[in-house]
Amino acid sequence: MFVGLPSPIAGRAGAGGHPCQGVWHTPRGQRPKVGFIATHYNIDFSEHYLADYLAARGFGFLGWNTRFRGMEHAFMLDHAVAEIGRGVRWMREVAGVETVVLLGNSGGGSLMAAYHSQAVEPNLLPTWNQRPLDVIDDLIPGDLMVFVAAHTGRPEIMANWLDASVTDESDLTAQDPELDIYNPEHGPAFTDDFVEQVRIAQRERSNRITAWCKTELEFLQSRGIRDRLFVVNRVWADPRFVDADLDPNRRVPNTCYLGDPKRANDGIYGVGLVNSLRSWLSMWSLTDSQCQAAPHLARVRVPTLLIEADADAGVFPSDGDAMFDAIAAVDKTRMRRSGDHYFQAPIGARDRLSDAIAGWVNSRI
Repeated sequence: MFVGLPSPIAGRAGAGGHPCQGVWHTPRGQRPKVGFIATHYNIDFSEHYLADYLAARGFGFLGWNTRFRGMEHAFMLDHAVAEIGRGVRWMREVAGVETVVLLGNSGGGSLMAAYHSQAVEPNLLPTWNQRPLDVIDDLIPGDLMVFVAAHTGRPEIMANWLDASVTDESDLTAQDPELDIYNPEHGPAFTDDFVEQVRIAQRERSNRITAWCKTELEFLQSRGIRDRLFVVNRVWADPRFVDADLDPNRRVPNTCYLGDPKRANDGIYGVGLVNSLRSWLSMWSLTDSQCQAAPHLARVRVPTLLIEADADAGVFPSDGDAMFDAIAAVDKTRMRRSGDHYFQAPIGARDRLSDAIAGWVNSRI
């Protein structure tokens, strides 16, 4: 069933579309008492790959989108959390769900953690120079939480993937070969010293962008301009993409979610390529973003399941360690299942994943 709801912030589009939209998946002819909700920062989750699998196991599943679906460049965390709240409230008050399971998949892990964190202990601050939102002070928390192939947060992922060799943000070709992971002189295999130099330079690059965003916002504001767009090139350069002996799992060496990582790094597709000044500060900044999972996981005390994909090309075992350690719940379970990031392979991976989730949830309701 298609669900379109108003946002507490933004009005309905002139063409008729609701800002908050999703699809409610249920077992045929049933009104389930247990329902999942999954949302991502910008990817459309309405037809999430787990929806039909979990519906077949007796659950409801709301694949839910905020108004930022396909609009990563406009993202503001507090606004997104308010719109997730509309979906959760609909599940409770309209669909009749008694047990709400927050599902944080991939980048949605830190987002759903932020939602629950705000619901149990309001803590979110508005995006740079924005007004606080009262509507995020009355959210319905989840009863259970499930994380699947979840990142530690958007700022950390961006910092780990940024190309450390970039020397000029306005020049795609300006690179320092001494920090270029695709320079064959460095490997693979990479030395510990080289990886450390890359990690330091990646964070320096992220912080330079943040500093520029703040300076630019102040300048534009003095001219009566609210915001602007900019591009961040070369965002597929995590050394672990190239050297599979770093943070090892069963992933294919020299690959990323777009295939060949060097080709992806030179290309025009990927996370965080197009931003507004405010969206960078809200989503990607190491110093300003509240999209980091750890602080929010420290407020997650409901039973929690963390499932990792053993051949994930972008979420690594150390990410699972950090996520699991940060979860405050006493009742927390960590599993590893065979599969790539989306459990498309091997054959039957999604069935086995769904069985694991269903079994864990049923044991706690």
